[in-house]
Amino acid sequence: MYEYKLVKIKLSKWNNMPKEDYHEIIANHAKDGWKFIQLFAPVTSGYGAAAYFEIIFEKPLI
Repeated sequence: MYEYKLVKIKLSKWNNMPKEDYHEIIANHAKDGWKFIQLFAPVTSGYGAAAYFEIIFEKPLI
């Protein structure tokens, strides 16, 4: 059995760049025992662009 965690990273409306350093977020979660599974970018804003990323992590239940 696993538990899952989703971390939302908003994207700038001006240049579509992440507002936070997702590399740092992944590294910090890995230190806490979370395994990076996927970075998901749903199409939610105009012109078919994503408005945010969701980083998906998992770790075994203890």
